[in-house]
Amino acid sequence: MLKLIVFDCDGVMFDSKQANIAYYNHLLNHFSLAPMNKEEEDYVHMSSVIEAVETIFRKAPQIDINDIRTYQAELGYGPFLPYMKMETDLVEFLEVTQKKYKLAISTNRANTMLPLLQEHNLQNYFDKVVTALTVKRPKPAADGLLDILDHFQCQPSEAIFIGDSIFDEQQASACQVDLIAFKSPELNSKYKVTSFMEILSLAPFRSK
Repeated sequence: MLKLIVFDCDGVMFDSKQANIAYYNHLLNHFSLAPMNKEEEDYVHMSSVIEAVETIFRKAPQIDINDIRTYQAELGYGPFLPYMKMETDLVEFLEVTQKKYKLAISTNRANTMLPLLQEHNLQNYFDKVVTALTVKRPKPAADGLLDILDHFQCQPSEAIFIGDSIFDEQQASACQVDLIAFKSPELNSKYKVTSFMEILSLAPFRSK
């Protein structure tokens, strides 16, 4: 029986690609570097902020990583939150599911996750939030999802993960948790949907 729903953030709860592109291109521009290419845009959308910065600045080894991190701390993510677009039926879905299931987040976001939840008054829906800062290894490693399963004393068969990237697919697979591919039909997943409310018609949700 399903007991736990785990959400990815970027590309699932929020359409955040334009926010990520704006943020990382701003960093590059600050250090007089060219904007990201398409491959880099796709990568930073899935990865942790540490991995993203290391990747997009590899073309400029002369720039001290500590200078980049200092500027990131000064900049913050606040100016880019308005670029984030919440899925239109997310709150409706959360209202329905929080009454029946435990809800959690497994994301490669770092210190921007809590401000984002607070910005949209979503923080009270989730019983646990795992970020790239709270686990040793970010996605696609299994650490975050394993931490969530352990927290709720939940078996993999009692959980389901809503994700949109190959990193989500790999994390779910490593933990033997079924994946719902959100607007990502190319993923190898048991279920595929294009909206949150559509999820309620899936077999695991009809059995409770």
